[in-house]
Amino acid sequence: MQTLIKPLIWLMELCYTICKNYGWAIILFTLFSKIILLPVSIWVQKNSIKMVQMQPDLNFAKAKFFGDKEQIAEEHSKIYKKYKYSPFVTLIPTLIQLLLLMGVIEVIKYGINSGMYDMNFLGFSLEVIPTKVWGLYILSPIIAALSALLMCICQNKSNVIQAEQNFWSQAITLGISVGLSLYLGFFVSVGVAIYWIASNLMSTAQLYILNFFINPKKYVDYERLEESKAALKELEGLGADKKKDPKAKENAKREKQDYKRFFSVVNKHLVFYSESNGFYKYYAGLIDYLMEKTNITIHYITNDPDDNIFKMAEENPRIRAYYIGEKRLITLMMKMDADIVVMTVPDLENFHIKRSYVRKDIEYLYVQHGMGSVNLTYRKGALDHYDSILCPNRAQKEEILAQEKLYGLKPKKIIECGYFILDDMIAAYEKMDKTPNPDGKKNILIAPSWQEGNIVDSCLEELLNQLKGTGNHIIVRPHPQHVRHKREKLEKLKEQFAGEKDIEVQLDFSATDTVWKADVLITDWSDISMEYSFCTHKPVLFINTPMKIMNPEYQKIDVTPINVEIRSIVGENVDVDQLDKVPEIINNLLGNREYYEKKIADYAESQVYNIGNSAAVGGKYVVERLMEIKKERNSNNAS
Repeated sequence: MQTLIKPLIWLMELCYTICKNYGWAIILFTLFSKIILLPVSIWVQKNSIKMVQMQPDLNFAKAKFFGDKEQIAEEHSKIYKKYKYSPFVTLIPTLIQLLLLMGVIEVIKYGINSGMYDMNFLGFSLEVIPTKVWGLYILSPIIAALSALLMCICQNKSNVIQAEQNFWSQAITLGISVGLSLYLGFFVSVGVAIYWIASNLMSTAQLYILNFFINPKKYVDYERLEESKAALKELEGLGADKKKDPKAKENAKREKQDYKRFFSVVNKHLVFYSESNGFYKYYAGLIDYLMEKTNITIHYITNDPDDNIFKMAEENPRIRAYYIGEKRLITLMMKMDADIVVMTVPDLENFHIKRSYVRKDIEYLYVQHGMGSVNLTYRKGALDHYDSILCPNRAQKEEILAQEKLYGLKPKKIIECGYFILDDMIAAYEKMDKTPNPDGKKNILIAPSWQEGNIVDSCLEELLNQLKGTGNHIIVRPHPQHVRHKREKLEKLKEQFAGEKDIEVQLDFSATDTVWKADVLITDWSDISMEYSFCTHKPVLFINTPMKIMNPEYQKIDVTPINVEIRSIVGENVDVDQLDKVPEIINNLLGNREYYEKKIADYAESQVYNIGNSAAVGGKYVVERLMEIKKERNSNNAS
């Protein structure tokens, strides 16, 4: 400190010689110190820009390896080396400022004790400590705190690093800086407070000067930075609702045990992943086949602690079920060690679920959860990172092949499998009682989608007004999400048509045969149109609400989406502004029952693979593929 203080005393004496007043000398001294330390400030500005430059890479690394602290640390180390950045270097400016402040305090003490200087400044004595005198001297710490407040506000808005911090980080920094300035201002001399105030104001001015000459916007890709923050925020929000779950602590313990149990098993040949209990239906046919025809053990991961798969696992030792929450799933998937992983989640590798980096030879098998277009209603690249697909129909295969050709993608194995759910529906429908209504009236079912602009949100009331009094039973069966989010609106609609004995608004979905007993289905863009028409061979009336487009590039391939093609084949369609034509169209569909029955049956046969036999096709592929993988492994070991 003595080595530091001597040149500072010399500089202060020089400033006093120029100003002849110790208060102005302190301010001039502060200015000289800023000029002397300008190279350090420039270095800090450039280093700050470098920190924000690499922030997108850091965020994307966190997102890619979310939950795996060791891997994230390793990736961050690589990024630091790439940018030639050391986190410890950022401490240097702080240490310099701290030493300077300590030196200034000693210099001002020296000036006070020497008795050589005029300590009066604007009517105040610079040697006074506010807590010993009070009165107007309390303005000293207050002004010091206000200068710190101004500096923090400007830094939070314009400092290249602090502007990127979240609200709470900025608020904490501001609170500490202002609080510390206020607190210390009471216990140091007014001279030190003058230095502190001048330093804060000059630092604020310097911030804008440096931003002008070294503008961060010229060096930082802020668009990519926002993308990286959004990707990370989405992952950090996973499982947020589970905090309210009264079983959260119990499930956390169970999850930890299941995670450990999963990795304690070697040679996991076949793994299924399900988001919730409702997704088992997409695998049911395939799993039933494997249980019946093979001795393969199935490892089934689910995000749902109440999934029915756990009851099945208790009854069948060849099914091993694991509860893994969404956040821990990220790490589990990155460390996956299986031969085949079967999933029904699109966007593998594009979002939080990644391919394993432990084993590069895992085959990721995608099971479709619908017969609709994968080009129109999936995001671009949603299936690009799968190795094989159990494809339900011709249209989807044509789309996948066309996408691979257009974008030069590695070809995937497309298994002409069929649709397990449709086969189950057909089997159940064949056993169903098809006795007509005793009053001779036909059942007209309105089953809308949940997408934007759907029937419920755009035209349901008018549609019901057109259909009432037509001599048919009209049943409204909203999407479950409508009942969940817009129940009040549906209750009012139900009350509005309570006097119409032939109109029923169903908000309870316990009756599962409502759909199959309908003589005509009215929908918008819901995939229920395919399930209903292909199963029952009955016609559909489509309301032309706005089309759901998830891929803005869907028109780049010359394959008509089945969602569009089907509208003129399995029934008719009508625009929202022409609902007065609906009764006439319904009568036409009912009057041409045999015509549509044959037309729909022929179309389903031409579109859907292996109707009634999809589970066997899918099951055989899995078994044969596992045998091939085993041979490949044995061959590699032998060599």
